[in-house]
Amino acid sequence: MGKVTLTTTRVRSMNPKIFALLVFMVSVVMIFGSLSSAYLVKKSDGDWIFIDFPVMFQYTSIIIVLSSISMHWAYLSTKKNDLEKVKLGLLVTGILALLFTGGQYLGWQELIQDGHHFAADHPAGSFIYVFTGLHIAHLGGGLLYLGIVLYNVFQFKVHSMKRLKIELCTIYWHFLGGLWLYLYLFLISNN
Repeated sequence: MGKVTLTTTRVRSMNPKIFALLVFMVSVVMIFGSLSSAYLVKKSDGDWIFIDFPVMFQYTSIIIVLSSISMHWAYLSTKKNDLEKVKLGLLVTGILALLFTGGQYLGWQELIQDGHHFAADHPAGSFIYVFTGLHIAHLGGGLLYLGIVLYNVFQFKVHSMKRLKIELCTIYWHFLGGLWLYLYLFLISNN
């Protein structure tokens, strides 16, 4: 009888919660991709009104980048088990998220002052409200989860040996930042 050799293959695996988050993020990309497509199709109809994009959205773009930096700092601090910095990073991220939301509201006020309302007969402005409103809704979900992670840090349930919750939050937060930058650049370049 000959020798039988067994070979083993290494199976790569991913945490199911991270996989679920990635699937959710893909669905969000599909929603915003379809809205972007609808925007371009509607714009090509010919009766498009060009809008001066709210200046406040420039500031909110900076704010969301800063929130992504503070979130990443909190995540890196978790790896070092520096829970005070984790708490501070998460609090700063939450405050920046609230500032971002307030800035978006002020941007909407700027649109209203310029006579751009959410109306079917004026789709250019309506698309801006839909894009930014949906983004704020997703940010609200992220902010809620950020609060849960912060609570868990205070309960010593998030630390260097138990980082999944903050890792999920960090991945989603970077996604939200990247999504906003895409929306901002898409809207200003296609207006």
